[in-house]
Amino acid sequence: MSFAEKLVAWQRRGGRHDLPWQGTRDPYRIWLSEVMLQQTQVAAVIPYYEKFLSRFPAVGDLAAASQEEVLALWSGLGYYARGRNLHAAAQEVVRRGAFPSTPEDIEKLPGIGRSTAAAIAVFAFGKREAILDGNAKRVLARYFAVSEEKELWKLSERLVPARGVRAYTQALMDLGATVCTRRPDCARCPVRRDCIARRDDRVHELPAPRPKKLLPLRRAHWMVFRFDDQVLLERRPSPGIWGGLWCFPEKKGDGRRLDVIEHGFTHYRLKIQPVLRELAKKTPAGKSERWMSLAEAAAAAVPTPVRRLIARLR
Repeated sequence: MSFAEKLVAWQRRGGRHDLPWQGTRDPYRIWLSEVMLQQTQVAAVIPYYEKFLSRFPAVGDLAAASQEEVLALWSGLGYYARGRNLHAAAQEVVRRGAFPSTPEDIEKLPGIGRSTAAAIAVFAFGKREAILDGNAKRVLARYFAVSEEKELWKLSERLVPARGVRAYTQALMDLGATVCTRRPDCARCPVRRDCIARRDDRVHELPAPRPKKLLPLRRAHWMVFRFDDQVLLERRPSPGIWGGLWCFPEKKGDGRRLDVIEHGFTHYRLKIQPVLRELAKKTPAGKSERWMSLAEAAAAAVPTPVRRLIARLR
């Protein structure tokens, strides 16, 4: 049996079959799942995916929504540029009149890279395309003992079968997600006998990890202006990590210092000092500011540290 045939046979008995985006050919649903799964675990994605489809059952519904509404549903999933790009791409699809069907055209949509475009083309349109997401990269890097991304793309393209590409692609994703993980269970792997990394005891070396670097620390001061049951939030400008989201005004001021909040990003760590100032009179909100009740703020498009602080205030 070929590499692809072994994976497909394994997927039938050991792969994942009950994920909510499986069994559909709807490019909107497949695209939504692929974007949400970028750098995010399946277990975290499922409730967001179901919530999005409940509110936006079709791409036109997503396109017609405001960015604020989209980001409010995305709140807590992280990497918020994905939510902004998802909204922009939905509007582009509506302008085009249909979801693009080739990987080249799919990749032109905001927020979609080569592997994501290929996965959508495979699952939605049955195209014979190669993927190289994190899971596929881990499997191929170990099986062939190769780390260079350019070479891995060549291998991935060569291995795509002439038929059964959907089953093979799903199998490659499933194997990397459930067996060939950072701590692999090689005894369950259907291609372990020919895996070079396993043979040479190099499983934990491949794919080559990125050099660890000490993330720089950044500090911020949040002023938490509170009047009765309301707090003042400001909408962050786009672009930016929290662009389009509601946050507490970032500035220094007098008041009661609250517990420090720490939050990690890909490229730096953020240490936030919130300062609470209770107001006897509500001050006018600025152009990009809004007074919200704590309940309203908890349901708004806010990043995780803001949500945590609102929960404390409630």
